[in-house]
Amino acid sequence: MRINTHYQDLEDSYLFSTIAKKVAQQSAEHPEQKIIRLGIGDVTLPLCPAVTDALHAAVDEMGNKETFHGYGPEQGYDFLREGIRGYYVQKGVVLEAGEVFISDGAKSDLGNILDLFDRDNTVLVPDPVYPVYVDTNVMAGRKILYCDATEQNGFLPPPPQEVEADIIYLCSPNNPTGAAYNREQLGAWVAYARAVGAVILYDAAYEAFIQDESLPRSIYEIEGAKQCAIEFCSLSKTAGFTGLRCGYTVVPLALCGGRLNAMWLRRQTTKFNGVPYIVQRAAAAVFTPEGLRQIEENLGYYRENARIMAQALREMGVWFTGGESSPYIFMKCPGGMDSWQYFDLLLKQAGVVGTPGEGFGKNGAGFFRLTAFGEREATKEAMARIRALHEKL
Repeated sequence: MRINTHYQDLEDSYLFSTIAKKVAQQSAEHPEQKIIRLGIGDVTLPLCPAVTDALHAAVDEMGNKETFHGYGPEQGYDFLREGIRGYYVQKGVVLEAGEVFISDGAKSDLGNILDLFDRDNTVLVPDPVYPVYVDTNVMAGRKILYCDATEQNGFLPPPPQEVEADIIYLCSPNNPTGAAYNREQLGAWVAYARAVGAVILYDAAYEAFIQDESLPRSIYEIEGAKQCAIEFCSLSKTAGFTGLRCGYTVVPLALCGGRLNAMWLRRQTTKFNGVPYIVQRAAAAVFTPEGLRQIEENLGYYRENARIMAQALREMGVWFTGGESSPYIFMKCPGGMDSWQYFDLLLKQAGVVGTPGEGFGKNGAGFFRLTAFGEREATKEAMARIRALHEKL
């Protein structure tokens, strides 16, 4: 027996464990201090009524012999896949029935999709980056190249001219930076991928936060993208499914002559038993007119949090990305501090928790991530505390 030694190449995942230890220590030393968490990437609002109603109805079905469901189709029930196709039509994108695959979340599929690709492929990821993109390829022993996302390019790097990659990861709006590509910028990536024969793995987990019509909500709004891109999306942030688990992946038939679509179907029918029926019924309720109206109320709540945060930072003269079409804000640390110095200062002096940018890559050094998923009054209070702290610096 031989183990996969590439797991030894993984860096220790210390970021959030270190944050938790520092927060616990601060709470123990100053129990009177109310700590506000703006580092959490989880939602705080409950599921909308259309979703919970569908869940209850589906549970009742499962308790009745005539309406009980056992094993379902691994690629998802048609009622949900058709709902998602209709959702894409609202973005001006037409998908074939067999191009949509239901999963338990974008994170799972972003890792599992690598089963389709040879280990010798070269991977290109932006830095800073969602760690899953890197770690899943390290586990497989692939060569990884980095594309620098920096303050100078607004954390929206263009395609590199000096290298050629086989697999490209893009996330827009981005986690952690909140930056979102416009149509021209994303079109440049599509052109690059087609020119070098690469496939783009496009993470659209935060697309529902976009309201600016100049920003695409799907890569398939860009001409030629179906020939070079696989799109991943999740209901976690769109509809609060972080604890319910449902997402979807689009593998176009136009990509590689349909081979990747057929391979993904084969992979899923072999290694995946599908998302539970009751969860898929709940997900389908999201894409009804009433479901879309209800989740928009929750999305609007988080967007307003982001607006409050962004406005406060502008008034303070702090440079940042995100906040307009994203639940994330990536702010520059004051006074040339590194991100862990700022974390400690913010925690101890203001009782506010965020996420140090360097935890997402070397280009995150000197930057700090805040999220808009908190409660409204806590968000306002946190920004008032940050403002007061900055005035003292």
